[in-house]
Amino acid sequence: HDFQSRAPPGEPGRRGAEMVRTALSPLFLLLLLLLGSSALRGEAAPQQDEVQFLPGLAKQPSFRQFSGYLKGSGSKRLHYWFVESQKDPENSPVVLWLNGGPGCSSLDGLLTEHGPFLIANMLYLETPAGVGFSYSDDKGYATNDTEVAQSNFEALKDFFSLFPEYKDNPLFLTGESYAGIYIPTLAVLVMQDPSMNLQGLAVGNGLSSYEQNDNSLVYFAYYHGLLGNRLWSSLQTHCCSQNKCNFYDNKDPECVTNLQEVSRIVSSSGLNIYNLYAPCAGGVPSHLRYEDDTVVVQDLGNIFTRLPLKRTWHQALLRTGNRVRMDPPCTNTTAASTYLNDPYVRKALHIPEQLPRWDMCNFLVNLQYRRLYQSMNSQYLKLLNAQKYKILLYNGDVDMACNFMGDEWFVDSLNQKMEVQRRPWLVNYGESGEQIAGFVKEFSHIAFLTIKGAGHMVPTDKPLAAFTMFSRFLNKQPY
Repeated sequence: HDFQSRAPPGEPGRRGAEMVRTALSPLFLLLLLLLGSSALRGEAAPQQDEVQFLPGLAKQPSFRQFSGYLKGSGSKRLHYWFVESQKDPENSPVVLWLNGGPGCSSLDGLLTEHGPFLIANMLYLETPAGVGFSYSDDKGYATNDTEVAQSNFEALKDFFSLFPEYKDNPLFLTGESYAGIYIPTLAVLVMQDPSMNLQGLAVGNGLSSYEQNDNSLVYFAYYHGLLGNRLWSSLQTHCCSQNKCNFYDNKDPECVTNLQEVSRIVSSSGLNIYNLYAPCAGGVPSHLRYEDDTVVVQDLGNIFTRLPLKRTWHQALLRTGNRVRMDPPCTNTTAASTYLNDPYVRKALHIPEQLPRWDMCNFLVNLQYRRLYQSMNSQYLKLLNAQKYKILLYNGDVDMACNFMGDEWFVDSLNQKMEVQRRPWLVNYGESGEQIAGFVKEFSHIAFLTIKGAGHMVPTDKPLAAFTMFSRFLNKQPY
């Protein structure tokens, strides 16, 4: 996509849409004759939400897409962007995708991670209200894990009332990062609603347990050469006893000091927390960055949350009176925000004019967000006990925000029956033949899988491996 190109005002958009409609009409009539009433199946979709012309593309896509609003809880209006599958949308699964934060937009997944949309109908939901183009009439953006799950559930019900033709299709709930909390909490609600055909869920580099994430991260950092021996032996002395280490909520003052140093190295020294081997976009950042009258913050607050002073400086920033923007660390969000703040793009996506500018992450939503769960253990056990959902936790193995080891420990801790021992999984790279794409171990109804050399945003870093994994997951094939 050329995010920088501009569409001329109004006219070409209408003309392009009319040309597409004119070209399609004889074909559509033929389909009506051939298929009878089943061709009308797509007509239930909300026509006012259909995206007729997307500015800036060299060629308009052949698949249909829709952008509009779904009703969340109360007065919350959650922006959705729904893209139909290029291959037989009527029978393709519906896949919900959520990015994390908390407070970051799922359009990150749409614009920088996924596509083209070959095998599934993809539903991107900007959640919670206050994120991206989503809003609440009462302007109340303080929320928590339980409220968000309920609001996402309401929005999903609203989606199927707007698109009833999809309610019988297989439904998969997927996401990344803090969606490690969003997806299982939502799935527990969806599994109780027989009107939805829930088949499974997949979480990429998800936050499944704060404790396992923190404990594993220190090992990950040391064995990837980031900490050095002096710090490591001090951590062993002050945070560990009898071969067991607590890097999560240790009260020992020396241990806390050491963990603050680990946190600094991993998340604010200039390393890319999302991909250890990738450069940091924009160069090594200072703790804060200034752009015009805006302070840019880059800490989403998901690692070492029990350390003192972790959130207080964020609170202090608000009192300075400056505008504060939150960006994911070491990530260049310019292309997506330039594109989505273009007035012609906003119009094409049916975004109300009075809404503020689109940012990748919302600082206030993140700051006010109440994290109610420390682990997703009970949610996964509920889903597994139903014995009918296919569950996948996958991790790029060079991510430090939600590292692979913590999620592997988490899956192991669910104590499910092992079906396939840990083994390499392969991807066919054409000329270079089959290559190891990572490792997978399979339990009954749940699998843990790594993607070799990928960071936090797996599809961005390893598109072919991600697509292969996703296809095998949706088709319930062995990895």
